[in-house]
Amino acid sequence: MDQQASASVDINKKQSKSFTAPTPQNTPINPAPITSEYRPSISSISEENNQGALATMLQGRLGSLASNPLPASVQRRIHGLQYLQSQHAELEGKFQEEILALEKKYLALYTPLYTKRAQVIAGAYEPTEEEVEAGKKVDEEQDEDNEQQKQKQPAASSSDNKEDKDDDEHVDGIPEFWLTALKNHPQISESITDQDEQALKHLVDVRLSYMDKPGFKLEFEFADNDYFTDKVLTKTYYYQDHAYGGDFVYDHAEGCNIHWKENKDLTVKVETKKQRHKGTNKTRVVKRTVPADTFFSFFSPPSFPGDDEELDEEEAEGLDAKLEVDYETGEEFKDKIIPHAVDYFTGKALEYEGFESEDEEDFFEEEEDDDDDDLDDDDDDDDDDDTPAKNENAPECKQS
Repeated sequence: MDQQASASVDINKKQSKSFTAPTPQNTPINPAPITSEYRPSISSISEENNQGALATMLQGRLGSLASNPLPASVQRRIHGLQYLQSQHAELEGKFQEEILALEKKYLALYTPLYTKRAQVIAGAYEPTEEEVEAGKKVDEEQDEDNEQQKQKQPAASSSDNKEDKDDDEHVDGIPEFWLTALKNHPQISESITDQDEQALKHLVDVRLSYMDKPGFKLEFEFADNDYFTDKVLTKTYYYQDHAYGGDFVYDHAEGCNIHWKENKDLTVKVETKKQRHKGTNKTRVVKRTVPADTFFSFFSPPSFPGDDEELDEEEAEGLDAKLEVDYETGEEFKDKIIPHAVDYFTGKALEYEGFESEDEEDFFEEEEDDDDDDLDDDDDDDDDDDTPAKNENAPECKQS
């Protein structure tokens, strides 16, 4: 089926606010895994289509049809085909309903495995010898099919020996499991700041559930931490009630309120700036709260403007891009990260896709050096204007 998730959204027309929603046959990146043979693959967000050229072409063809009307007998048959197409659409809707029912059925079968996984991570359950040996066998079979992993096998054996030596040191569960898994995801890792890491260290589980109406919910469970009081943060994605072409269409997403502890709101930062009075030559420090780049912006999704609001072309394209990124991030959690969290924790998810981490690191190191040079130049110009904030009381930021 054709993937429509990358189609541009006309922001000023509410009826046009749609993306093609994922199904096991049609997702932005990968089908939902049904078998254990599934291996996650990673791709970057798709490029925007040239909507202007497409619209011009279609308008030209429609104009040609209008100037050369079909004979009545042919038009009559076209109407007959449209009726047959409507019957096909009804069957597609039923097909989609059965697919959703199948996804819910298998999620119920996956859930006991996810529950036991969460217990292992938290240290509440210790795998049996039989489970460990079976896991080693699976790991070896996967390594045999992966040439890169074969080359790294000696290092892996060394790691296994180190684990044996460290058995006397007591460690509960698998510390920082989800933080590590998220940092090993190429796109999501870009949104995680150093401060975010301190909060995400306390992420103990990520869960999926389906809604009564078309859509799904993601639940992020946290242990007690110094940043917010919430035990669970949620993000819900809704589809439109009807399917088009066998696929449900993305409608909107809803986040949740995060109850930040005092001075711990990661979604905002306080900027300070010195201002000099022209008449008296006295200076004052002006402070303002501005949005901060953070992973936790995920729980405050972008939204469509109201009916009485209009955006210019640049604003519309920017919002369109944000909506698509938000939508695809939710799909990554649903279809890849939750089902295959251990592959992201170990980094094998990248190897399955053929990523070479060493080359990537070298590339980004070079880019960072260039950025540092630019930042040094900027700092020289702005030393008199900007002063970093220290221990400022940032107002509570409620996500919606």
